[in-house]
Formats: sequence, structure tokens, C-alpha cells
Amino acid sequence: MDAIDRKILAVLQAEGRLTVTELAQRVGLSAAPCHRRMRELERSGVIGGYRAVLDPAVVGRGFEVLVAVTMDREESVAAFEAGLAEIEDVVHAERLFGEPDYLIRVATADIAAFQKLRDEKLARLPGVQRMTSTIVMMRVVDNRPLPT
Repeated sequence: MDAIDRKILAVLQAEGRLTVTELAQRVGLSAAPCHRRMRELERSGVIGGYRAVLDPAVVGRGFEVLVAVTMDREESVAAFEAGLAEIEDVVHAERLFGEPDYLIRVATADIAAFQKLRDEKLARLPGVQRMTSTIVMMRVVDNRPLPT
């Protein structure tokens, strides 16, 4: 990956809807070589996809909670992760070293919806020993592009 590839990545992270022609102009290439570079970045897995970034509040998911989960036994990890992946309100989940074992971001409509999700789904996942929930006041840094 060279400096031009890094420019392509930086521009696409900020403005993923640019046409190839617009992108090529921004990085100083003609359209054909820019398109080849983009396809190679996609083929090699550097670019994993494109998506729209939604405002959670506008789509009725403005109540966000960070849930820390500590597991009671190691053998439950696979079943826990499979169950977690099935819960659509979970928008981000990370397995951690140390305590807690998982940090999960949940987006629901309101506190009542979160309570129902917590009680009926999250708390019933295999291996959950303890859960701690923290309501997100506001996002300070969010969806920041990766440094290129």
C-alpha cells in the first residue's frame, strides 16, 4: 500500500459516496487507475464494505447503553457469542482480556425497551455471571476514520 492508496482510504472513510471520477480527482489520478486501486483494496480486504451511517435517535434507537458482561465459565463463550449475535439491538460487541469479559453497545428506543432486552435476552444468555449497564450520555468520538 502506497501513499496514493492511503489517500484513497482517507477520502473514502470521510465520503464513501463519491463517484470513482470524483475520488480520482481528489487523489490526483485518472478514473481507470483509481478504480483499479479501489478494487484491489476491496479484494485484499483493506476495504471491507460500504454503508450508510444512521443517526440512532432519528430511527428510534436513541437510547444507548454500554453493558459490561462477566462470564461464569469459559466453556460458555461460544454459546454466549452465538446468542449475542442473534440480538438485533446489540450494535457492537467486543470480547476483552481481563474484567469484564465483554463490552456491548446496545441501542433501543427507551429505558423500558432496554429493561425488557436486559431481562428477557441479555441476562438469559449462557454463562452470564454479572452484567453492569451504563447509559450513554452522549457520544464524544464516534465513527472516526482510521488513520491512514
